[in-house]
Amino acid sequence: MWCRNCNIETNEEICPVCGAKTEEDIPAEIYWCDHCEIPIIKETRAVDKGICPLCGAKTKYMTTDIRPVFPEERLLFELMTKKKPGTYKKMSMWAAKNRIYVNGKGIAITSKEYREADIEELVEGLKENKNVNDDAYEYFDVFIDRFCRANKVRLDYLIDEASHFVRETAEDFPPEQWVISFSGGKDSTVTADVVVKALSDPSIVHIFGNTTLEFPTTIEYAERFRKNHPHAIFEIAKNYEQVFMDVCEDIGPPARMMRWCCSMFKTGPITRVLNNLYRNEQVLTFYGIRKAESLSRSKYDRVSNSENVKIQKQTVAAPIFFWKDIDIWLYIFSEKIDFNDAYRFGYERVGCWLCPNNNQRDIFLSKIYMPDRYKDWHEFLIRFAKKIGKPDPEEYIDSGAWKARQGGNGLKAAGDVKIKFTNCTAEDHAKIYSLVRPFDDELVGMFVPFGRVAPELGRKLLHEVIVLDNRTNVPILSIQPFSQDGYEYAVKIRTMNVADHDALQRQCAYQVRKFNACRKCLKCESVCKAGAISIMGDTYYINPNKCVHCKMCVTPKYLAGGCMMDKYLRTK
Repeated sequence: MWCRNCNIETNEEICPVCGAKTEEDIPAEIYWCDHCEIPIIKETRAVDKGICPLCGAKTKYMTTDIRPVFPEERLLFELMTKKKPGTYKKMSMWAAKNRIYVNGKGIAITSKEYREADIEELVEGLKENKNVNDDAYEYFDVFIDRFCRANKVRLDYLIDEASHFVRETAEDFPPEQWVISFSGGKDSTVTADVVVKALSDPSIVHIFGNTTLEFPTTIEYAERFRKNHPHAIFEIAKNYEQVFMDVCEDIGPPARMMRWCCSMFKTGPITRVLNNLYRNEQVLTFYGIRKAESLSRSKYDRVSNSENVKIQKQTVAAPIFFWKDIDIWLYIFSEKIDFNDAYRFGYERVGCWLCPNNNQRDIFLSKIYMPDRYKDWHEFLIRFAKKIGKPDPEEYIDSGAWKARQGGNGLKAAGDVKIKFTNCTAEDHAKIYSLVRPFDDELVGMFVPFGRVAPELGRKLLHEVIVLDNRTNVPILSIQPFSQDGYEYAVKIRTMNVADHDALQRQCAYQVRKFNACRKCLKCESVCKAGAISIMGDTYYINPNKCVHCKMCVTPKYLAGGCMMDKYLRTK
C-alpha cells in the first residue's frame, strides 16, 4: 500500500502518518537515458527519477508506458517509412500506442497510414529483405540486457509484491483448487510463471481457452508451453459444437458492446472444464487481467468472488493487476521465459485475431500476416452489411462502423427474442406465450429452477405439468401446450399460490425466451455455480438433482432478459 500524500509505503489501508486512505497501485512513468539508450521505469514517488541507475546520467521523461520493438516489427516499420531495410537495426527501438521511438525520438504513424498502406508492396518487401534480420537480435539483445539491469530494483519489487499477493490469496483455498487461466498471451504467461514460483507448485492446473479464433502463433506457443511444463496439468477448453462463422451468419458478427463470442467460445467452454474437474467446489483462478489494459478493466477488483465474475464457480485473482506493459516485458526478458511470437511482429495484444476491439493497426498486421483469414472475414462482413440493408456496405465495414452496431436490426433471428403473449380470458394469472417450435420436454425442463416439476399431478388430457415450490411443496405453476389464434405454437403458463404473480410470470417469460431464442451461447452454464445447466447437443438441460433453485439463471442481475440473446438481438 502507498500513501500519495506522504509518499511512503505501508501495509495499512489507512496511512499511519496523515490518516488518508492508501492505494495499492504505485504509479510509475517511463524515462529515457540517452547514454545507455534504454527506458528507465521510475515510480512517481521516487526522488531520483531523473537519474539513470546504470550510468548516473540525467534522464528525460518519455511516456506513461512502452513496449519493445522486435527486429521483425522494425523491418516492417522501415518499409512503411520508406527507409532502407536495416537502417535502424543497431538502434534501440520501443513503441507506445501510435509512436515508434528510435533511440528515444518518437515517430508517429497515424491510423490513416495503416489503413491506406500498400499491403502487397509491404509483404513483398518483407520477403525480399528477410535476410536483413539475420544478425539483428545480436544488437537487440544488447539493449534488452542493459534494460533489465537498469530496472532490476523495479523487477524485484514487482516479483516480491505479486508473490506475496499470490501466497496470501491462495491460503483460503486448498492446493487442489488452485487454477491458472492461460490464454497464450504475454499477461497470462507471466501470471502462470509468477504463481507457480510463488506457490512452489509446478503441478497447478492450467486451463487454455482455445476460442477457435486464435492466432496461429498462439496455438504453436500453447503447445510449446505444454511441453516446457511437463508437471503442469494442462487442460484445453474449446467449444467443439459451434462453428463461429455459422453463428455469425445467424445472429451477426460480434461488436464492441455485443461480444457474444466470449460466452460461447471462451467462458462457456472453460466453465465446462471446471465443472468436469471440480463438480460443486469453488476454485481460485489466477488470471492475467491488468488495470492498464483498458478503462473497463481498470474498474475490476484485484480479487473477485463468485457474485461478481463471469464464471460463478470461481473466485478470480489478478497477481499482475497493477503492472504496466513495460513491467510485463521486463519480467519476460529478465526471467528468460518463452512467449508468443505474435508480439515479434508488432501485435500489442494477442487474443482473438478478429476481435471487434482491435484497432486499425491490428487490422493492418492481420492483412500482412494472416491474409487469407482476413480476406474471408472481410468478405463476410460485406455480405452481412448488405443483408441488413446498409446503403454503402464497404464504407460501413471499412470505417469500422459495424463494430458499434447494437441489437439485431435486419436479422431474421431478432424475432426469436421478442416475448409475444396474450392474457388468458378463462383463468386468472395465466398468460399464453407464442413459441417458435412445438411444446416439448425441453421447455418443461426449463422450469426446474422454480421447484419440483411434477407432470404426474397435471391434467393428463391437457398434457398439463405442475411445478411445486421446492420449500413448501405447494403448486405454484401450471404449464400446458395451448392452441391460440395467431400463434403457430403456444404454451399457457398460470401462476398460483404466490404473493407476486407478476414477478413469477416475468421469470417464466424469461424461460420462454430461452426456449425460443437459445443459440447455445453457454452463458447459462457459466451463471450456474451448481453446475446444473448444460447444453447437450441441441438440447438445453437443467439437472433437477443438481439445481439448488437459486434462480440466478432467471435473475436480470446475472442474466439480463433471462437470455443473452435478448441483448444481442433486441431491436428498437
